[in-house]
Parts: sequence; structure tokens; C-alpha cells
Amino acid sequence: MNAVKILAIVLIVAGGLGLVYGGFTYTKDTHEAKLGPIALSIKDTETVNVPVWAGVGAIVAGMILLFVRK
Repeated sequence: MNAVKILAIVLIVAGGLGLVYGGFTYTKDTHEAKLGPIALSIKDTETVNVPVWAGVGAIVAGMILLFVRK
């Protein structure tokens, strides 16, 4: 497999996952303080929404790369 086919498959899979899940969340450490033996930290949960057009666009771009021959 060449790099173009691998990229096409990655785009198709990523677009499909974007459509199925609609977004993803992650946890980010924002503040941390250490006062002697006591450690305090604040963790924020961030949500990133994946637009439907981005998922469909990734699938279409992957299909074009996969099936169009040069």
C-alpha cells in the first residue's frame, strides 16, 4: 500500500468516527499548587464538537483519493 491509500483510509475512518460520535472530550490540567505536603490541582473537561460537514467532507475526500487513479 502506498501513502495515498493509507491517507484515504485514515480520512474515511476519521470521517466516520466524527459522524458517529459527533465530538470528543478531554481533560486538561489548568492550575496546580503545591503547599508543602499538600498538592492541589484543577482539571477542566473540554468538549470539541465535530461538525457534520467536516465528517462528510473527510469521507468524500478519502473516497476521491482511494478511487481516483492518476
